[in-house]
Amino acid sequence: MNLLEQARVEIDRIDNEMARLFEQRMKAAELVAEHKKIHCLPIEDKARENAMIKRNAEGVEFAYRPYYEQFLTSLITESKKYQKCLLEGMTIAYSGVEGAFAHLAARRIFKAGTTVACQNFEEAYRAVEQGRCDCAVLPIENSYAGDVDTVMDLAYRGTLSISGIYDMPLSQSLLGKPGVAISEIKEVCSHPQALSQCMPYLQSHGWQLTQAVNTAMAAQAVAQGERRDIAVVAAREAAEIYGLEVLEGDINENKNNTTRFAVFTRTPCEVAPADKHFVLMFTIKNEPGSLGRAIAAISEGGFNLKCLKSHPTGNENWSYYFYSEGEGNLGSPEGKAMLADLGHVCEQVKLLGSFASERVLECSGKIGKGANK
Repeated sequence: MNLLEQARVEIDRIDNEMARLFEQRMKAAELVAEHKKIHCLPIEDKARENAMIKRNAEGVEFAYRPYYEQFLTSLITESKKYQKCLLEGMTIAYSGVEGAFAHLAARRIFKAGTTVACQNFEEAYRAVEQGRCDCAVLPIENSYAGDVDTVMDLAYRGTLSISGIYDMPLSQSLLGKPGVAISEIKEVCSHPQALSQCMPYLQSHGWQLTQAVNTAMAAQAVAQGERRDIAVVAAREAAEIYGLEVLEGDINENKNNTTRFAVFTRTPCEVAPADKHFVLMFTIKNEPGSLGRAIAAISEGGFNLKCLKSHPTGNENWSYYFYSEGEGNLGSPEGKAMLADLGHVCEQVKLLGSFASERVLECSGKIGKGANK
């Protein structure tokens, strides 16, 4: 047996062993997919993927390392494809219609599954509570308009927990019928807030402005109408959905306009070892210093309080609940002690969410291929 034959025998042996290990890895991916479905987590976790590739590659000879990194990248890609197939039956509720920013956020967070349009925030929230959907993607705050009070109240009074928070930059585009030039446009329609965000650009062209219920419905109306001299301000993904063209992108004046979306799920909040962020809601006793004691319980426990917001409970006049976000792991001994201390000084304490990090959703002209209904 010459060297080539010896090498091929060795490669065949290794490939057979790798095939068995590949099967074991994909079976583990099935468990990962099941966990992600139960906890309503996205398939992709780039931070973990990059850390895993870096850690594993360090144990490989330097000359082979770039090839091994590429091998791992391909392996992870195939694992995510398989997980996507397993998660196709997942249902994600959102408020609005296809092409609305909530729909786009749902599709960017979850690459698989069926998005379910709801008429309003409460309908989407109740769809999860009542078991008709697996999770709901709802806005909790906008950098321009502030808190979404209705969603905050649902979170306070409802039974769902938050599995993750995602920041989505809002970029508006001018959309028109295929083949239409900007010089042909005479009228632009959209939601009042979208028009306001793009006012300097729109005024510079002197177009007539018309208000619509929301950006996606305006895009749908322009696409289905006969007029070619009317355009719409909406997300560029709406062009893909409704068969329009992007006449000009990123026309909003404020480039920092961002909405934070939370994923609400029926699964009770669990604190994982890697979690570094938490969301708490609590009410305090109506006595002097009670809020100060609540804040002290969090800070003295060694946890960084990132925000604290008050909202009326609606139960009685001048009664408030507090929404707070902090940094730290509440599953640690220090975290458990802090929650116990907080419970002593508050009337109610609700752990709403615990997750590794808040993620920023990438802007994209393409949406996920999961079905919609």
